[in-house]
Parts: sequence; structure tokens; C-alpha cells
Amino acid sequence: MASNLALDTLKIHIAAPKLASLELRVRVQRALRQLILDGVLAPGYRLPATRTLSQSLGLSRDTVETAYAQLQLDGYIQRRKGSGSFVSDKIGPSLLGTRGRKSNQPAAPLRPRARAPAALSSRGADLLAGGGVCDQQVVKAFATGLPETRTFPMAVWERLQRQASKDHRASVLLHGDPQGAEPLRQAIADYLNLERGAKVTADQVLVLTSTRQALFMCAQVLVDAGQPILMEDPGYFGARKAFEMAQLQIVPVPVDEKGVRTDRLRADKSGANTIYVTPSHQYPTGATMALERRLELTAWAAQRQGWIIEDDYDSQFHYEGLPTACVQGLDTFQRTIYLGTFSKSLYPGLRMGYMVLPHELVKPMSHARSILDGHTPQIAQLTLARFMDSGHFGAHIRSMRKIYAARREAMAHAVQRHLSGTVTAHLPPGGLQMPCLLAEGRSELDTIRQAARVGIELPGLSCLYARPPSRGGWLLGFAALTPHEIETAIQRLAKALA
Repeated sequence: MASNLALDTLKIHIAAPKLASLELRVRVQRALRQLILDGVLAPGYRLPATRTLSQSLGLSRDTVETAYAQLQLDGYIQRRKGSGSFVSDKIGPSLLGTRGRKSNQPAAPLRPRARAPAALSSRGADLLAGGGVCDQQVVKAFATGLPETRTFPMAVWERLQRQASKDHRASVLLHGDPQGAEPLRQAIADYLNLERGAKVTADQVLVLTSTRQALFMCAQVLVDAGQPILMEDPGYFGARKAFEMAQLQIVPVPVDEKGVRTDRLRADKSGANTIYVTPSHQYPTGATMALERRLELTAWAAQRQGWIIEDDYDSQFHYEGLPTACVQGLDTFQRTIYLGTFSKSLYPGLRMGYMVLPHELVKPMSHARSILDGHTPQIAQLTLARFMDSGHFGAHIRSMRKIYAARREAMAHAVQRHLSGTVTAHLPPGGLQMPCLLAEGRSELDTIRQAARVGIELPGLSCLYARPPSRGGWLLGFAALTPHEIETAIQRLAKALA
């Protein structure tokens, strides 16, 4: 080639390990293409004749000729009869992001320039500024939302999965119904009617990948961009992010020990007709919504001709008496959208949730789901249906309920023993995490930083409020940790905060 530098660079590219599995002619073509894209071979640069280059590289002329022919076909070079082969002048500096140079003067690879800010939509810019939702990928004290997974009956699950694969064979490899596999929808309906006091048929169930997907769909289908939506304050961070992504105006409604304040709901003047609530175990306070407020909530939705989004994310795990029936089962006006997930009751990696919809919303929500991602993998749905129908789901929930109740007690006692002067734990009637309020004068941010230095995650409470509360605190996840692990981690935390 015209310079030893360019020739040596070409030889290095051809010998690159990532190209080792390719045919030699393809390696030559890829290497030359990369030199052109890198700006080493400038637009208009005259390439060596195939005979000359093949001799320099120690390759057959046919190999180089085939590479040149493909580069010409792809538009990287132009071949002129009687003149030779040239780097296409259509691949100019403005397209490659390189400085202009005279043709026939190849240069060494350029230092990459600082990237200009990405051209984003206003929605994309808001997403970038607001950040995403970070799910905990390892068991760690005291991450929230993680169930016990180390004792999950994996052998039973794998056996049922093999049975489902054998019975359904190639049909599970095809696209599935966007609404979900009928056996699973029926199993979900049966479970909710029996255990949660719901009134649901299988044709009202829409199987999804997660609660966050359900929230995003609700935001897109029920409320126009720029319009208000009501949400508990404090409330679930993932819901807020889903509503923000849909560019909705979030209007906070305060909660107390009986759940969302329905008096403040009735006084709302925003014009919102949709509200997001967690009535079984309010997130993050753990409060259970009183029956009279549930009925007032359904009356409000009927009066507004609006919708209630009921997130029943961990209602299976109630430790004091029987759980109150879900709002959906009390709603004679059929204005409630019920959300459930198997991420808490089984394991997060399953990526399976569902919505129970009023009949008039089944078709629009199913259409929305078909656009988003089509359907949930069929084999996972059919396995879960068998897991539920054969009684394994109910047995697992009963077993986990006992385990989590013991871990809740272990957490409360450990906090009392080692952190009594730092925080006050509030024993929730159910759920997988425990809210703790810091003592006066304690900084939430400082305690989170101190805990991080010893490898402990302290999810803060303040970020869950529309307006910062007068006292900060933590939301301590306990379900994924054994009593011994809880005790050890609390001791380590106390030492770090001392």
C-alpha cells in the first residue's frame, strides 16, 4: 500500500482474533472496510492493484479480488476501468466524523473526538435526567422487594416444565396469545376468587411480564400526556417513573394509618379521573386501607367515571389476621384494574405479572400489549399454570408466609436491640419490608452513605415522597435474609453508624 503504516495496520486487522473464524476473503474485506471507516484510508484514496496487494499480504490474487468486489458492491470503493480502485468519495468526512485530508494521503487513526450530546426527544431527555429503576440483582441487606429464592422448589418447577414441553411440543415455540395462555388465566382467576375475594373470570385476565409494564400500559391507555393522575404520597417509585415516562402530571394524595385519605381525594380539583393505590399494604408505610375508605374509593371512581389502579403486589404475605378483600371484589361499579405479580410470591427472574380488567378494557389493553412485546413466553405460562393447579403455589405461599413472619420478627428485635437510639421500626401487618423512622437530628443521606461503606444498602424513605418529609428513614427488606443474616447485618450497620 502507499505507506508501511497502512499496510501494517491492514495486516493487524486481518489477523484480529475476532475475525479468526471467518474465511480469508471476508477477513480482508472486513479489515479494509474498517480502515475506510476509521479514516485511515481517506475518500478518494487509490488502493493498490489486487496483484500488488496480494503479493504484499502473501495471499492469492483471487482472495483480494473477491474482497474488492464486495467492497464495491457495498459502496465503500469505486473501481474505474483503466484507472484502478478508489475509496468512495461519497464517504466523506461529514459522514465518517473525521477531519478532511487530501486524497492519496492516508493518515494514522485519529483520536476520537468528544461525543456531542445525544439528540433526544423531550421524553427521552426527561428519562435521562430522571434516571431509571434499579432492581437488586443479588441478595443483599437490606434491599427491598426481594423474596426468599434459595429454598424455591426448583425440582418441582423443572418437572412441571418438562411435562408442559412434552404435552404441548412445538406449539409452545410459536407466538402466543397477547392476553395470555388460557390455562394460566383460569388458574389466576380461580386463585383470586378464592384467596382475595375477587370477582373475576379468565377472560378478564391479561398476563404480562411485570407490574411496571402494567403501570406503563395503564398510563398510556387511560390518561393523555400532560393530564393529571392521582397517586398515594408516599408511594411506589416504579409507578411514579412509569407515569413520568408517559408524561403525566402526578398529583399526590396523602396517606395515614388507614391508607389513602379519601377526604383529600374528594376535595381534589385537578380533574384527574384515575388513581394508583396499594390498599393491602400501602407502599411504603405498610398501612392497610380501611374498609370504609375502600368503599368510598369505588364510589369516587364511579362518580368521576374514572379508574382505580389497585396494585396488590404482596398481599399473600399478611401476618396479623386475615387480609382484607381486594378493592376489585368490592367494586360493584367495575372501575377497578387489579395488578398482581409473581415476582414476590415466586421469584423475580420469572418476569410474570398480570392485570384483571373491567370487560370494556380487555380489548384496548390486549392491543396495547400486542404492540409492546407481543406475549409472555408460553412455556413459562404453562408451567406456572400447572404449578398453581397442582397445589404447589398455595403450599409455597403458606410456607413462605411462616418464614417471612419469623424474619419480620427477627428484624424488629434486631433493630430494637442494636439501633434503638437511631431509628424506630414500625411493624407492618404484612409485606416484605419494614419502614423505620430516624431519630431527630439524624440525616437519612448520611446514614445511607455510612452503611454503603460496609456493604449494606439502606433504601431511603424520602425519595418516595412528593415533598421531603420532616423526618427521614429507611425501608428495610427482610424477606430474602435468614434471621442470622438479619442479626449480623444489623450489628454491622449499628457499628458503622456509631
